Amino acid sequence: MAVPPHFGDYQNEIYLRGLGGVVPSLPMAFAELEGKAEAALPPSVWSYVAGGAGDERTQQANCTAFERWGLIPRMFVGAAQRDLSVELFGMTLPSPLFMAPIGVIGLCAQDGHGDLATAHAAAVTGVPMVASTLTVDPMEDVAAALGDTPGFFQLYTPTDRDLAASLVHRAEAAGFKGIVVTLDTWVTGWRPRDLSTSNFPQLRGHCLANYTSDPVFRAGLQRPPEEDPQGAVLRWVQVFGSPLTWDDLPWLRSLTDLPLLVKGICHPDDARRARDGGVDGIYCSNHGGRQANGGLPAIDCLPGVVEAADGLPVLFDSGIRSGADVIKALALGATAVGVGRPYAYGLALGGVDGVVHVLRALLAEADLIMAVDGYRTLKDLTPDTLRRVD
Repeated sequence: MAVPPHFGDYQNEIYLRGLGGVVPSLPMAFAELEGKAEAALPPSVWSYVAGGAGDERTQQANCTAFERWGLIPRMFVGAAQRDLSVELFGMTLPSPLFMAPIGVIGLCAQDGHGDLATAHAAAVTGVPMVASTLTVDPMEDVAAALGDTPGFFQLYTPTDRDLAASLVHRAEAAGFKGIVVTLDTWVTGWRPRDLSTSNFPQLRGHCLANYTSDPVFRAGLQRPPEEDPQGAVLRWVQVFGSPLTWDDLPWLRSLTDLPLLVKGICHPDDARRARDGGVDGIYCSNHGGRQANGGLPAIDCLPGVVEAADGLPVLFDSGIRSGADVIKALALGATAVGVGRPYAYGLALGGVDGVVHVLRALLAEADLIMAVDGYRTLKDLTPDTLRRVD
């Protein structure tokens, strides 16, 4: 039987290189990563990636809410071997970590092709990528760059059902392993940072490759987007967001035989209804606090969603900044845990290598916490292993 990978060995690589006088070129702590990324990115891109809705209290609460949970160490366990692998939709993944969809990740790379860089990092690490509808490069190119690592396609459901079907069928043909329907972004939230610079990237023609390469979208244009880019943008504005209702769920389910996940679920009743409607997975998230201010931290919603999902896989994101956060989300019932802004910052600083570094650092910390605190497998992480900290 193969020995599971020890993600914590990343620290040994760093220390051994240090014997030769080599110190890490990329930050090891999130605060430094964030600060250097701000200096590296254009102000308009930085505000879009780092900012949130309103006064950003929900975005901040997503992060600080993890501080209210503490993992209880268990001794004499002998956790010399740890197994962080997970089963998801018939696939065995080496870890529970995945890269959450970021609509402007393409703009975070110095060469302007961050979607491809993220996919290459997924190929290197085995950490799946959820590719956004809003990419600089077409989904087919992104899927090809994933190599043997699974990818999922995140759908912003357009008002044009034929276009929605075309996007989903292209994702199937490209080799994506599931469709993630985002429910909370049919209209953009109130984002003061972006409003203060009057900057909305898609209105400037950025990250629309999946639309301009789509035959259904192109058929609705008077002239090809290469000749009339502004006409393509105006058409995108017309079709971008559909305010879905439960009546739309059977239609969404009919679009694909791939696993169907719904993203943005925070209420147990919504999780139950989605499960009863035939979805294959629940994605608990509040969009990292980017869409609506004044809400609960997503991690506080997770236990209720997991209970209501009644055995369906529950993916989670919002506020993940460390390996400790990953461990706590898993203990509260998440099947897999998504990271967002940290890998975007790594991309801004180091391209593919920057993303790989961030992912390996998160996994190393999570693995070493399990080693030190005596948890050999993810099944050992249960709500009973946590205590609430007041």
